[in-house]
Amino acid sequence: MQLYSYFRSTASYRVRIALGLKNLSYDTVPIHLPRQEQRSESFRAVNPQRRVPALKLDDGTVLIQSLAIIDYLDETYPEPPFLPTDAKLRARVRAVAHIVSMDIHPLGNSGPRNYLTRTLGLNEAAAKTWTGHWMAEGFAGIEPLLGEGPYAFGAAPTLADICLVPQVSNARRFGVDLAPFPRLAAADAAARRLSAFAVAAPERQPDAE
Repeated sequence: MQLYSYFRSTASYRVRIALGLKNLSYDTVPIHLPRQEQRSESFRAVNPQRRVPALKLDDGTVLIQSLAIIDYLDETYPEPPFLPTDAKLRARVRAVAHIVSMDIHPLGNSGPRNYLTRTLGLNEAAAKTWTGHWMAEGFAGIEPLLGEGPYAFGAAPTLADICLVPQVSNARRFGVDLAPFPRLAAADAAARRLSAFAVAAPERQPDAE
């Protein structure tokens, strides 16, 4: 398999974690977002949306969108499972994953930030504060949803941890205070001690700068 990825992309980070938890090998194809490599015609042929991640399977099929890729991996390689067996708990896990990927992440992506600075004229400090505010708002909604530890929902990492750890990593880059979210911070710390999470970290990627 080939993973088209950018080392700081939180969506790519999620897929790297998922591949690691499933103990699946893959080759990384770096796509440098600040250099606009995602806009190239060669990458457009891989993913018409021109975003990372994209996962090319051994048969040439290309999967896009991190949650869709992670669902595919969980359905195709069922061990270890990313979702609990209880239906209500599965819904809570998915809710946390959706808050991260659909509420928090889009507002901190490079597209909205560039619009704030280049089109609306905000300086970098103001744009960073704006992004950090929405991360903290999202975390405030997640904190009371989390279950007993050590991970977000119990004794094994789930889809929630796969989504949370990259977002918390990004929050640290933006100077978000994690003190109001002790349960979230504890789950993040527990997950990052696992090899699959550690190897997937941005600073461990071949394109890290």
